[in-house]
Amino acid sequence: MTQMMEMPRVQTCTVSGCGYNHGGCTAFAITIGRSSSECDTFIETGDRGGMGQALAQVGACKRSECVHNSELECRAPAITVGAAEDRADCLTFEAR
Repeated sequence: MTQMMEMPRVQTCTVSGCGYNHGGCTAFAITIGRSSSECDTFIETGDRGGMGQALAQVGACKRSECVHNSELECRAPAITVGAAEDRADCLTFEAR
């Protein structure tokens, strides 16, 4: 049996219009996508989603060229999500 690693928290998210952002990211976990470090969990909707508390974690990261990525898992202590190339990007991304 493998030991579960602690997933990094989404420290802040400044993206408005996401169904998971209510004073912070309320999704249980997010996925960072392959193109432009985009948050694949972002959904533009007026509907409220998530757990009701801003405790989101990074469940998976597809950006293998990031210094924080090891075996498609984020090893940063926490990340920030905000506008960059896309509407919702991981601003903690740093190329190797």
